[in-house]
Amino acid sequence: MTIPENLKNILPDTAGQSAKGHLTVGGCDAVDLVREFGTPLYVFDEATLRNGCRTFQQAFGERYSNTLVIYACKAFINRALAQVFKEEGLGLDVVSGGELYIAKSAGFPMDRVYFHGNNKTPHEIELALDCGIGQFVVDNFHELSLLNDAAQRAGITQDILLRLSPGVDPHTHKFTTTGIIDSKFGFPIVTGQAEEAIAQAIAASSVNLVGLHVHLGSPIFEIEPYKEAIKTVVKFAAEMRDKHGLELREFSPGGGFATPYTREDRSPGIAEYAEDICATLRDSVREYGVPEPRLVIEPGRSIVGRAGVAIYSTGAIKEIPGVRKYISLDGGMADNIRPALYGARYDALVANNKGIDTTERVTLAGKFCESGDILIKDIDLPKIDPGDIVAVPVSGGYCLSMASNYNASLRPAVIMVNNGKAKLVQRRETFEDIVRRDEL
Repeated sequence: MTIPENLKNILPDTAGQSAKGHLTVGGCDAVDLVREFGTPLYVFDEATLRNGCRTFQQAFGERYSNTLVIYACKAFINRALAQVFKEEGLGLDVVSGGELYIAKSAGFPMDRVYFHGNNKTPHEIELALDCGIGQFVVDNFHELSLLNDAAQRAGITQDILLRLSPGVDPHTHKFTTTGIIDSKFGFPIVTGQAEEAIAQAIAASSVNLVGLHVHLGSPIFEIEPYKEAIKTVVKFAAEMRDKHGLELREFSPGGGFATPYTREDRSPGIAEYAEDICATLRDSVREYGVPEPRLVIEPGRSIVGRAGVAIYSTGAIKEIPGVRKYISLDGGMADNIRPALYGARYDALVANNKGIDTTERVTLAGKFCESGDILIKDIDLPKIDPGDIVAVPVSGGYCLSMASNYNASLRPAVIMVNNGKAKLVQRRETFEDIVRRDEL
């Protein structure tokens, strides 16, 4: 196996080729990893993960010193990753009691945790308050009332940001567009509801409104939507200062930074996002006479995506002459539903040495009982036989966090590799796990 040059931008930083011609990640041979841990297997490269954290901190910190980078846990989180983010000085963006519990159980500093979500339950709100969470990002009037009452009962004043809908279309998939008016998220500006939320928050007895938040969607391959949203929100903040006394101490343009998934994909570099976002924020606050707020950036997949590689074993092969050749893998939509849900596209390579220069066009199919369970349609790969090993790069974001037990399948093992060593950080499920919650 020879790694194509145009695949290197989507593989982990440490990806290479062993003397046997096998794919290596973090100094570990993919074939050896399969022998030890089985498949499907998700491999996270610690070096790439840490490099992603540092790239964001450096790119934004150099351009706007008062910046906090918080990792969006919805992309994927477990305690091992939380430890890495803690060591790298990031904060966390959690959206559920479960993500909050993972952070707390990993010993993550709660003052660097922001709680998002459009329907936080009373129990989740009380749990977050008990944990001493840093910030709530309040999404609606119902939550504002619940949180104020819960904070009052707890005898504390909780810092909050309000999530706004700025009415900006980021030109991404309709299922992942969140900054438009017709969205379940946030207070729309144009309807007057955002202003009403600010008035209520300032008047509330037990919350402290420190800032405003927007999130436009994901993945966003253009920078212009960020610039438009920043200008809109800063202008609005200045108006709210004059009308209601709002002090904008924090501002977040969210995350959604695009990550290439295939060898053909092109996206702005992190430094390009940082340059325009920081410059636009600085210019906007200067124009409207607003003191520079702390900038909160929320990357998720753009940190964890490229750090993860999914590895599968091949099984059944079905060739329909003149139509298509299906290569069936031992995973699929239960561990990666993104192609079926969003039409997401991936690339792949054969991780074991085939010693074949020619390629054939095949479709990589999952093993689950859905015709839509196709991981990659029409990809050119070396001739594949049953038992070969296929690696799918950029699988670190949203695959595992959206994984299911469809067909009573077992969610895969997750390992972290670094300097030739592999550590199991999430074991493979067992059949006993599948029935453990059942009551007869």
